[in-house]
Amino acid sequence: MIRLDGVTKRFHSAAGERVALEAVDLTVAPGQVFGVVGRSGAGKSTLIRAVNLLERPDAGTVTVDGREMTTLSPADLRAARRRIGMIFQHFNLLNAKTIAENVAFPLRLEGRPAAEIDRRVATLLEQLGLSEHARKHPAQLSGGQKQRVGIARALACEPGVLLCDEATSALDPETTDEILTLLDQLNRDLKLTIVLITHQMEVVRRVCDRVAVLKDGRVVEEGATADVFLHPQHAATRAMLAEGEEGFDATTVPPGGRLAKLTFRGGSTYEPELSRVARSVGVDYSILSGRISRIRGEPYGQLVVAFTGGDAEAAVAQLTARGVVVESVGEAI
Repeated sequence: MIRLDGVTKRFHSAAGERVALEAVDLTVAPGQVFGVVGRSGAGKSTLIRAVNLLERPDAGTVTVDGREMTTLSPADLRAARRRIGMIFQHFNLLNAKTIAENVAFPLRLEGRPAAEIDRRVATLLEQLGLSEHARKHPAQLSGGQKQRVGIARALACEPGVLLCDEATSALDPETTDEILTLLDQLNRDLKLTIVLITHQMEVVRRVCDRVAVLKDGRVVEEGATADVFLHPQHAATRAMLAEGEEGFDATTVPPGGRLAKLTFRGGSTYEPELSRVARSVGVDYSILSGRISRIRGEPYGQLVVAFTGGDAEAAVAQLTARGVVVESVGEAI
């Protein structure tokens, strides 16, 4: 649905040239929720604005739904953008217009008949739980309600692609969860392809099928969300994942203990695999840190353990045979 090939974007100012994107290659499949994460200044917003050519690349090509955006005439580009909805961190609503008028705005720009606009607006407001707010103005709504209006407006022209630029960053955790649930539902019900820009790793963990990590305008890691989160390869990814997560106190490691990180996925997350193996091979273990959660609905668990007082090598072999991924931490196993 979306393909970026060698996309490069530079900005020039009195301070000199800044490279926002450098030879970025990305492919987003139809119906996929694709996350792009990175720290401030990594180039995330420039990347998402390059998809609909709000930022025109200096080099490379952008293809959306089979059309190479960078070669379109101004009129054809405007038409192509109608198939690409966009929602923003700070909502970007028209404060002087009612909620219904905000949602109707892109339809009026298209010149749709008034009766068709009214029907479409009523449908969207009902779908997003906003019907009772149709005559209100944005200032009368909460942050979550404003973002729902932004989503309704983005969906007005029935796009195949929805771009979300830090869409939850201005919201509290409870409202963020509501908006992510809504985006997940829209993806499943409407088969929408969604590109989600964020610096919040939990947002990606919650709704994204695939994720790309951006650093200094380059994609440094990309893959299925579970693979990237559970087995990060690049230092930038590991650093972002480490934030907000508790490590383990090295002083608590038993003398001679061999350290390992164990990753359980799917049904094995809730099975007592570690204790079964420990009994089987006669090894002792201490759990130093751990987490059980879900990635895109799939349960997973990660434990850092220290094996002591037995055959650690046999324990590792049996855990691996049972489908547990074992990685060394510190001293090799």
